[in-house]
Amino acid sequence: MQAWRVHENGEPAEVMRLDEVATPTPGDGQLLVKVRAANINFPDALLCRGQYQMRPPLPFTPGVEICGETEDGRRIIANPALPYGGFAEYALVDEAAVLAAPDSLDDAEAAALHIGYQTGWFGLHRRAHLQAGETLLVHAAAGGVGSAAVQLGKAAGARVIGVVGGPEKVRVAEELGCDVVIDRRGDDVIASVKEATGGRGVDVVYDPVGGEAYAQSAKCVAFEGRIVLVGFASGSVPAPGLNHALIKNYSIMGLHWGLYNTKDPAAVLRCHEQLTELAAKGAIKPLISERVPLSGAADAVQRLADGLTTGRVAVVPEGAQA
Repeated sequence: MQAWRVHENGEPAEVMRLDEVATPTPGDGQLLVKVRAANINFPDALLCRGQYQMRPPLPFTPGVEICGETEDGRRIIANPALPYGGFAEYALVDEAAVLAAPDSLDDAEAAALHIGYQTGWFGLHRRAHLQAGETLLVHAAAGGVGSAAVQLGKAAGARVIGVVGGPEKVRVAEELGCDVVIDRRGDDVIASVKEATGGRGVDVVYDPVGGEAYAQSAKCVAFEGRIVLVGFASGSVPAPGLNHALIKNYSIMGLHWGLYNTKDPAAVLRCHEQLTELAAKGAIKPLISERVPLSGAADAVQRLADGLTTGRVAVVPEGAQA
């Protein structure tokens, strides 16, 4: 079979190589899955660079989110068991973590309902307890993680302010349903948020960016607001001023969604059931901006790493229906 493999760490376009390899053999508790669609996530770029919290042995196949078909014909979504990731014709998955792919979504959309939407749901509901009528600020609102949070916020009845970079991403955020869109490249983010909220600030901040985005959030979060940290796509990990959190009376909370798979797997299943219901009603629908063939995976991972994509980019192996 064909599979992209990383033989040494570095930039995705430089270190990913399309190899002809043997189909992997499942271990205990694993399933062999034919990949129908694999969505590209920021962790894929970090894995290539050797900067992710988990470092699979070299060589490995990236691709942490797939919709696939089991040998008995089930259509599923899962996080592949590295080093046999999703940018390949076949991947290995842990049977205990397999979820049913929603019938209301095609393969690429179904794959994208997993990491980004689970992270968004746990961040907004389990951690921040977002309420209808509250104001939610989403950084990188046109990206894969941010677009999921925008849709989930709207589905929860929140007013959503999206922060993006550039006119094209402004358009995408508007189409996603953001009530207010701020272009960080030309607008003063803090002043724009205060203007949009009558000076009050936002109740919940969803931040997959870190760095300057976090600094802006701390200056425009409301009394008893909650800042949810879900990643550091900027490459800069902020150092929060805890005295500032004390004086303004807001909360800073982290979210590592992967921990729920080991600490509370039943909650992951319940979340998936709710996401499936929302998708069936049309309240959420993953934004798939591109569908590229398996041969284009390395270039697509690099473009995501460089901040040049919107929504999700799906890798669709030849012959798969996505």
